[in-house]
Amino acid sequence: MKRAAVVGTGRLGTALAGALVEAGYPLAGLADADISAARRARRLVRRGTATDDPSRAADKADLVFLCVPDAAIRPVAAALARSDVDWTGKIVFHASGLVPASALGPLRARGASTAAFHPIQSFPGRTQTASSEPFRNIFVGLEGGRRAVAAGSEVARALGARPLSLGGRDKSLYHAACSVASNLLVPLFDLACEALVKAGFPPSRAGNILLPLLEGTLQSVKRLNRPDALTGPIARGDEETVRRHLRALGRIPRAEAVYRLLARQALDLVARKGIRPEARKRIKALLEERRLPPRARARTSP
Repeated sequence: MKRAAVVGTGRLGTALAGALVEAGYPLAGLADADISAARRARRLVRRGTATDDPSRAADKADLVFLCVPDAAIRPVAAALARSDVDWTGKIVFHASGLVPASALGPLRARGASTAAFHPIQSFPGRTQTASSEPFRNIFVGLEGGRRAVAAGSEVARALGARPLSLGGRDKSLYHAACSVASNLLVPLFDLACEALVKAGFPPSRAGNILLPLLEGTLQSVKRLNRPDALTGPIARGDEETVRRHLRALGRIPRAEAVYRLLARQALDLVARKGIRPEARKRIKALLEERRLPPRARARTSP
């Protein structure tokens, strides 16, 4: 089994190191500019040598994963290429879904095979790291040299994930799609909680009240096609409920703007589902109306 090293022991790096160990990969090293972070990851993973020198971690490894912020990928790759490590035959991955594999060019020039290895998953914490659970049944986006992509596919399958070729794709749009599905779901949920608080519920309970609804919706999305997973007033063609929602959300302008935008997307979904055309047309017109601010309404009143 190839030996692995992880450079960058944040949430992803620590989780990946634990999953690699569980999958049977010997861990040569864990590196981080913050030595305390590397040591914390070592305590959780219980394998490898903790160091603040990436070249030391990479030296004894066959597979090197750079789990560093996007802006650090090129500088770290350049620094590693200047080290005394023999890169011939090594395979180096970075974990960004946005940065091209060409960012690892200095290492490729030193004899390494290089690719992007992007787990399409969120990693909110550093606990439970010695487990492949966060990787099971997810997709891992791969882009780069043929040998490195083949090796990345093998690693993905060993972790219980499914490899996804990104060759020739628009990586910026791909990464934006991932962000909308994951990152932007959190502020959307936060807006829903804000509306519940505005309705008079305690802030400490808002999330707990809405969380089962969110989980049920995600299960519906998982089991059904997207139009059939959509429920609520848009799916029913209920113009009056949409009107009352907009009136209430006028007290939270950002929430109202988001509601209008996403409800128009919902209308496109229900068009595939077979909502009555006249109901869809009326709701669309309602969503495209723009409420005047209170002062502007006062000035225009007779």
